[in-house]
Amino acid sequence: MFDDYDTNPIFTPEQVLENRGRVAIFIDGSNLFYAALQLGIEIDYTKLLCRLTAGSRLLRAFFYTGVDRTNEKQQGFLLWMRRNGYRVIAKDLVQLPDGSKKANLDVEIAVDLMALVGAYDTAVIVSGDGDLAYAADAVSYRGARIEVVSLRSMTSDSLINVADRYIDLEQIKEEIQKTPRQSIGYTSFSTLGALDEDKPR
Repeated sequence: MFDDYDTNPIFTPEQVLENRGRVAIFIDGSNLFYAALQLGIEIDYTKLLCRLTAGSRLLRAFFYTGVDRTNEKQQGFLLWMRRNGYRVIAKDLVQLPDGSKKANLDVEIAVDLMALVGAYDTAVIVSGDGDLAYAADAVSYRGARIEVVSLRSMTSDSLINVADRYIDLEQIKEEIQKTPRQSIGYTSFSTLGALDEDKPR
């Protein structure tokens, strides 16, 4: 009797997408970074935003991350994020006794989830952190749908259990990863540097 539940969903993916309404996206940057490392991919954040929005009306996409103010490369990345559809919520990294650095943004994500209830119909939480389960559950009782997107091996069961829909990053990695730059072959200067169309791209 119970064997059919995994193979026969109640709603088709198309029906689920039709009912999403206004979408707000909450991305735990650190969690996503480590998930991408596990998958061996580099995230294309333009593709990610398109995939998570999936044609629905986007209210806002939040990206939560710890920052090292002296890291110019990271500052450049966050500036790009701000100019390309993301609202960046940054918090200074704190050095732990073991020498590692960390910034915990669970509270910020939970507060924003609660504060925006009513402005969105579907919350997409890109994190596997079980600490967010209570806030996600509270939001669902206020009428919002919850979608959780994360790597299964890094995702708390408590968060999946309060979600209306769960998407494993492993299943969508081809859709959200950066494609390697293709090298373009050039002929010798004798042809004025025109593209050599005989060479494989």
